[in-house]
Order: sequence, then structure tokens, then C-alpha cells
Amino acid sequence: MTADLAMMPAHELVKLYKARKASPVEATKSALARVDAFNPQLNAFQHLDPDSALRQARASEKRWKKGGKRLSDIDGVPITIKDMVLTKGMPTRMGSLATDADGPWTVDAPVAQRLREAGTVLLGKTTSPEYGWKGVTDSGLYGATHNPWKIGRTPGGSSGGGTAAEAVGMGNLAVGTDGAGSVRIPCSFSGIFGLKPTQARVPLYPPSAQGTLSHIGPMTRTVRDAAMMMNVMARPDPRDPYGRPDDAEDYLKGFDKGVKGLRIAYSPNLGFVEREKIDRDVSQAVENAVKVFKTLGAKIVEDSPDLMGLDPRRILNAHWQSNVAILAKSFSEEKRALMDPGLLKAAEVGANLGQEAVVTAIHQRQTVAAIMNQFMAKYDLLLTPTMPMTAFAVNENGAWGGDGVDIGWTPFTLTFNLTRQPAATIPCGLDREGMPIGLQIVGGHARDALVLRAAAAYERVRPIPAPPMAHQI
Repeated sequence: MTADLAMMPAHELVKLYKARKASPVEATKSALARVDAFNPQLNAFQHLDPDSALRQARASEKRWKKGGKRLSDIDGVPITIKDMVLTKGMPTRMGSLATDADGPWTVDAPVAQRLREAGTVLLGKTTSPEYGWKGVTDSGLYGATHNPWKIGRTPGGSSGGGTAAEAVGMGNLAVGTDGAGSVRIPCSFSGIFGLKPTQARVPLYPPSAQGTLSHIGPMTRTVRDAAMMMNVMARPDPRDPYGRPDDAEDYLKGFDKGVKGLRIAYSPNLGFVEREKIDRDVSQAVENAVKVFKTLGAKIVEDSPDLMGLDPRRILNAHWQSNVAILAKSFSEEKRALMDPGLLKAAEVGANLGQEAVVTAIHQRQTVAAIMNQFMAKYDLLLTPTMPMTAFAVNENGAWGGDGVDIGWTPFTLTFNLTRQPAATIPCGLDREGMPIGLQIVGGHARDALVLRAAAAYERVRPIPAPPMAHQI
């Protein structure tokens, strides 16, 4: 049974714990066996600590045996955390040769702290590009991470290590960060579920170089597992000044209610993405997914927000390029010489934007957010493609041969970092080469639970498939 435990959804795994038909130690050994089998090909981990994981698993096993003493509904579940998230006792290198290999690593970020308090079994830290600067996963420090659906393709980024690991059972749960799509891009490319929550619902600390563009979210093989993670992760922490101090939402409440009667907008191009830039297989798969929502009883209206000529791609670029300019400036000349040339190029562009361009982008972001708020007041949810394309080759900094400095190749995701809304991606088909396609489900502010509920309704009739590689153990 142990090989099966690694690919088992967390919510089913804990049922076995409760019935004493499996244990956290067995699940952890199963996950570690998959690390041995798949990580040499995928390169998903920047740090692995099997001994610590097994100690945590044994402690959880004792709690389950005592009955009623478990720390949470995901106590004893193997999990991974992205390199970008500060984790006590484990290196947080930000994918960068310019960071100090010796740490010290003495503090947990809020999400790492909550997951420890919940009794999860931390296997290790997953790979990221340097400071999460691009939507793929490679770095001078750790090399390239590969897609579990096809070696030689990118898993996306910047949380690509976590999605590659999650897709093949190197952990039953995963944590990613998202500043322009870095949870949703790799979840779409790697064929799993991911949620970018409403900004600050999952507390963020230390502050990201990308400020309020940055979010932390769950990456899972089932939607219910993501809701269970949110019930642990999405709790207030005074270190994040943007969070709601009284936020105690139960993300499983109403989870199974479905979408019947909901008014849902479907926007094939979000009103500004050039149709010719959207792969035909992506368009068709998303359209087919929308039809599923119709059969489930939702009222679908094809509609797009009127952005009044504003282009979220230009607005996001100005934000992230100017932010990374400040980041790069914080390093010495000797340290900058170690950094990714693409990141430094983006920093140079940002440094030359000028005050007017940056302040204009800040004001335009507010305008787009107000427009989206008014648009969502008419609808319960919004459906779009997650990505205009599927996974491309590793070691490319962006789609269409882009250098990564222009992040505009991920327009559907970045828009909702600007507006701070919850947005999820769920697999909705495969392209002509057998690579996963994602459907994006967007909600109004703080309607994260509704996004999860809608994704679960879709998943019940279109279960999330595992990549063929996952069955090769």
C-alpha cells in the first residue's frame, strides 16, 4: 500500500490514519521513495531532510494513536514548501547564488509556522527561479526543473518545483507563492490544482520584494485538499499588516453545494488578450469546461470587463520591474555579479522607468481593481483560460522566445495579482501533445471559499488526472 499513499489525496490519507489502516510514517516513507525515484529526473527539491521528516512523522503517528489528540485535519500529511518561504532550520536561498548559504534560518514565515502547528510533515524545500523573477523554474543555484508530463518541458514557475513534486507524489501537499501567476502558471503547466487566495488572507512575512502583488497559496491534487490547507494557512498573523485580524473562515463550509443557480461570467480573452495569442487547444478546452458549468446548473454569460484601454500587462511590468530594481540595488556589486542576467536586465529596465511611469502604474492598478470590483458585482464568478499556451521548453525565460523581462505572456493570471482577487486554476484538458491545460476560476474579494466550491463542483465530474510518470513506480 505504501506506494499508493504518496499519490493519495490528503483528505483520504487522514481517513486511513484515523482508521489505523495507514500511518504518517508509512506515508512519509512512500513520499521519500518517490523522491528517490523521480527527483533525479525532475530536479524539484532545493533541500530535502528525510531524517527530520521521519521524526515529525513518528510524532504525528503517536498523536493519531492516542485518538483525538491530532493537531489538525492534515496532521501527519507530507508537504513541501517553496524556497521563497522562510522556514526555520531549512535554507531559504531564494534560488540565488547571491544569498548566504549559511543562513541563519531561525524564523518561520507565518505559513511555515501554521503548518508546523498543524502537525504536517515537512519533507523539504522546492525549487524556484532567483527571487521568483520569472514564470519558469531554473536558476544558477539549482539548475532547471522539468515538467512531470514531459521531461524537457518547463513545469512553469516560479513555484515549479512544488508542482513538479506534487504531481508525482513527492509530497501530498505543496505551498507556492504567486506575484504574477507563480502558483497558477505551474499548476496549469503541471496539471494540478492551485489557488492564489485574496491578497493577505494567507499572511506574508518577510515582506516580498513584489509588495502587495505577492500571495501564498496551496497547490494540490484535489480541491478539497486545498480547502483543508486554507483552514490551516489562512489565519491572521500580526506580521502581515494587510490581513484581517478576525479572519476565521471555514473553507469547507458549503464546499459541496455546487454551482447551481450561480451567475458566472465567461471571458475567452478577458477583454484585452489578443485572440491569436491564445492556443487553439487552450481555447477549445476552456470552452468545453464552461459547458460543464452549464450542465451543473450555472447561468453562464459571456462577458468581459471594460478596462477603458488600460493593459494589465503594462501595469504589472512597471510594478515588478521597478520592484526588482530596488531588490538588485540592495546587493553589492560582487553579489550582483552572481545573479541571473535576466533578473539584472529587468532591474535595469525598472531603474530607468522614471517616477512618472511608476506612479502612473500605481494609479492605473487602482483603476483596474475598481473596474474589476464593479464587474464582479454582477457575477458570482468569472471563468477564463489560466494560460494562453501550454508548457514550453526548459531553460527559456518566457513563452514565444521572450526574455522574461516582459511578463505579458501570462496575462490572465497577472491581472488578478493587480486586483488582489482570489483566482484558482484547475486542469481542464490536454493539448495535441498531451500537455495539461488550465481553467482559471476567479471570485470577488474574500470569496475564496466560493472559488473552491466551484472548482470542487467541476472536479467531481472532471477528476484531475495524474501524469503518466506518476504510475511508473
